[in-house]
Amino acid sequence: MTGRLFIISGPSGAGKSSLCKEILAQCSDLHLAVSCTTRSPRPGEEDGREYHFLETEIFEKQSAQGAFLEWANVHGNMYGTRQSDVETMLANGSDVLLEIDWQGAQQVAEKIPAAVRLFILPPSVEVLRQRLISRDQDSADVVERRVAAAETEMSHADEAHYSVVNDDFDLALKRLLEIIR
Repeated sequence: MTGRLFIISGPSGAGKSSLCKEILAQCSDLHLAVSCTTRSPRPGEEDGREYHFLETEIFEKQSAQGAFLEWANVHGNMYGTRQSDVETMLANGSDVLLEIDWQGAQQVAEKIPAAVRLFILPPSVEVLRQRLISRDQDSADVVERRVAAAETEMSHADEAHYSVVNDDFDLALKRLLEIIR
């Protein structure tokens, strides 16, 4: 039996990572496909857990070889999901969760039309800005770039099968779990 693929996307600061972490904690039969990135690890992140952290040259070589199911340049860093990782998990009957941006979600949907797409929205752009500032992980310039990009990113919410506003974490989590189960 082939597993199911769930794609969670949305703008930076919408709460994707926090929601995905809790979904994975509550769904033991759901497995995260760990993406690759060229960005530096944030405090507390470990290679192979949150991301596979790659040098730009290695990422570009793997991309040229067609290794990625999806990839994109987001805020000046490359992100991508290895196709072999996802295909192996699905073929083994595992349900798979991808936490990726809207560009990656489009690419995956073209290659795997059965994928279920979920989009996380913040309650407002101003709430999004405050969340990014309170994370204290990015410079003010990076925060403003992410906020500026958020409106474009949010315009792609209607491409997903489901959109969930993360105004109340517990309610957003409950809705996502209902969809996945």
